[in-house]
Amino acid sequence: MLSYKNLLKTLLVAGFAFSLAACDDGGAENAGEKLDEAVNDAGNAVEDTCEDVKEGMKSEDEDC
Repeated sequence: MLSYKNLLKTLLVAGFAFSLAACDDGGAENAGEKLDEAVNDAGNAVEDTCEDVKEGMKSEDEDC
């Protein structure tokens, strides 16, 4: 699961990094903020899914 999370974050960062090449100064800052939000949202979604799976398996430790 850890490698999937890292792969997802890397792909998101790479996608936004390439999109920043066409931005001007003000747009780059906004794109950076959107990048931060997207990476956080993706990480939270993966963690929530992991916790849901552990809950469904009735695992004692539901933290991921």
